[in-house]
Amino acid sequence: MERVCFQLQVKPDRIEEYKERHAAVWPEMLRALKDTGWNNYSLFLRPDGLLIGYVESDDFAAAQKAMAETGVNARWQAEMGEFFVALEGRPDEGFLQLEEVFNLEDQLEPHSK
Repeated sequence: MERVCFQLQVKPDRIEEYKERHAAVWPEMLRALKDTGWNNYSLFLRPDGLLIGYVESDDFAAAQKAMAETGVNARWQAEMGEFFVALEGRPDEGFLQLEEVFNLEDQLEPHSK
């Protein structure tokens, strides 16, 4: 399972609306994410608008590609794009992916055998 963490910056004056939109994501969008391989997907938002996303996928590149081919994703990304600072392109393609440098289970695994 591939673990992916990414960051975006929500415009300070749009934070409350961003939170409201994510409190009630369209059911069609939720189903599309799950059906295309986005698992254990979470977003975390700091008060200054720093957004951290985390998702697990068997193949994240394939999950992104499959999601990009859905109509609901095109509509969602078009609406969400206006919430972010210094974003080139769609939010689901323009985020900064962070390097994983530690995972507890990965390090415990060799010691448990």
